Amino acid sequence: MANHKSALKRARQSQTARLRNMARKSKAKGAVKELRTILSEGKAEEAKETLKKTVSTLHKTASSGVIHRKKASRKISRLTRAVNRAATKKTS
Repeated sequence: MANHKSALKRARQSQTARLRNMARKSKAKGAVKELRTILSEGKAEEAKETLKKTVSTLHKTASSGVIHRKKASRKISRLTRAVNRAATKKTS
């Protein structure tokens, strides 16, 4: 455990940041999971709407540094491709 006053403060700040980051990461994972569930059910129109929210959540998570920006970009790309594929299957 920290002994100095500044080290105690830093420990408190780290704990607060850890909890905040866990919540943000969990929210992003939940958004991705929700979109994948909608895609598996074959709801292409609903997936397009959910994709917008998911992209926003991933961008926010990356901009705050919780996940790497390239990881967010990769996830967004893959999800967008999946939604587009579902939309073309539905129309074909």
